[in-house]
Amino acid sequence: MRAAGIVFIVALLAVLAALPLVLPALGLTFWVNVVAEILIWSLLAASVNLLFGYVGLLSFGQALYFGFGMYGTAIGISTLGLGLWPALALGILAATAMAAVAGALAVRLTWHYFAIITVVFSLIFYFVAMSQKWLTGGDDGLSFSAPPILEAAGLMLTDRTTQYYFIFLICLACYVLMALVVGSPLGLRFAAVRENEKRAQLIGINVYATRWVAFLLAGFIAGVGGALLALFGRYASASYMFYHVSGEAVVWAIVGGAGTLLGPLVGTALLIVFREVVSGLWENYLMAVGAITILVVIFAPKGIVGSLTALAQRRDPVEQDHLENPGVVPAHAEAE
Repeated sequence: MRAAGIVFIVALLAVLAALPLVLPALGLTFWVNVVAEILIWSLLAASVNLLFGYVGLLSFGQALYFGFGMYGTAIGISTLGLGLWPALALGILAATAMAAVAGALAVRLTWHYFAIITVVFSLIFYFVAMSQKWLTGGDDGLSFSAPPILEAAGLMLTDRTTQYYFIFLICLACYVLMALVVGSPLGLRFAAVRENEKRAQLIGINVYATRWVAFLLAGFIAGVGGALLALFGRYASASYMFYHVSGEAVVWAIVGGAGTLLGPLVGTALLIVFREVVSGLWENYLMAVGAITILVVIFAPKGIVGSLTALAQRRDPVEQDHLENPGVVPAHAEAE
């Protein structure tokens, strides 16, 4: 990773860590919750990005695993009487298990067939959740009171600052996990399958297993996001499992930059902040959101982060030459 990229990430982490302390001092306490919500939703966008940006599979069904994470956590607390951490683990486990089953079937397909089957899975379980009111609450959803994070230390989700840092740290752990995965040999297999699955097979890569592992990881990340949103709102609803929620996540990932680590976070932040600002001024704000999306797709097809990264590489001739000719040692290196 380039030094500029490391500096940017460190600065971003510092800003995010300082926000719950700075914003209330500026009279902007409301925005602490907005930023926490952005972090949560960015995990759903990141799960889409893991499949689309790194493996080449466009999923419109990630809301299914987001919803399983929500309901697993909510049912664990409200019905099973579990504490926060066991309920959180239950939600993530439920989402990951569902992804393992659905992925075993879905990753056999590619292109629009894959997108269609992910939508079908999402719709099936959406209607199941709507019909099983005794368990899910149906249209009304399922509400609960959040248990303490650590009762002995007095850490409660009812405290805005504590809740923010709880969400921030878990989201940070997820992004670190994704960075480790995409930078590992497994991440190289993802890229090989994305670029050319036939050539990947010829060099010994099991394409089916690689896609299934990516699907499993994406379901895990989406499940973490759903579990966090349930704890954030003390509520779970089948509406979060509908495919239009997945569609929003796809837009966030593409606008931010598919195939980049921070693209989903940037895209989610841009469009949610824009929504919060403009919705109070114009009731048809979704038209403006659509216009922004179209402009980004036309003029920055790699997304915001992808386009900025490409621009930085063009301005660095040494790095650009290395990217275009990875087997050639730069002239300055030979001189040394």
